Amino acid sequence: QVQLVESGGGLVQAGGSVRLSCAASGRTFPSYAVGWFRQAPGKEREFVAAINWSGVRTDYGDSLKGRFTISRDNAKNTVDLQMNSLKPEDTALYYCAATAATISDTSRLRELPYAYWGQGTQVTVSS
Repeated sequence: QVQLVESGGGLVQAGGSVRLSCAASGRTFPSYAVGWFRQAPGKEREFVAAINWSGVRTDYGDSLKGRFTISRDNAKNTVDLQMNSLKPEDTALYYCAATAATISDTSRLRELPYAYWGQGTQVTVSS
C-alpha cells in the first residue's frame, strides 16, 4: 500500500510559479511510477505529467512541457512538480497518483493504471 499527500498549492498570479510536492509512504514507493493529474470545476480530469521509478523517463501533457517539470527524490519518497509561467487556465485541483505497473518501451507513462491517489492540492491562478 502507498499513501500519497500533496502539498504546495495556493493562490498565485498569472506568470508566477508554484512547486507542488507529493510525499509518499511505503518502502516500495521508489519502484512506482508517479503521475500528476488535475481537474478544474466542470471539466474532466486531465493528465499533467508523469515520471518512471528511476526518473529517467518522463511524460507531459500536451502543451505543458516547457512550463512544467516533474522530478523525484527516491531517498525522500517525494515527487515534485515545478510549474512556471502559470496561466489562469492552470487553475485546478492537482492530484498525484502512483502505480506499480511497469511501462514498456512503446507505451507512455500517462497510459499506466494509477491505483493510488492523493487527496489533491488546489492551485488558483489569478489574472
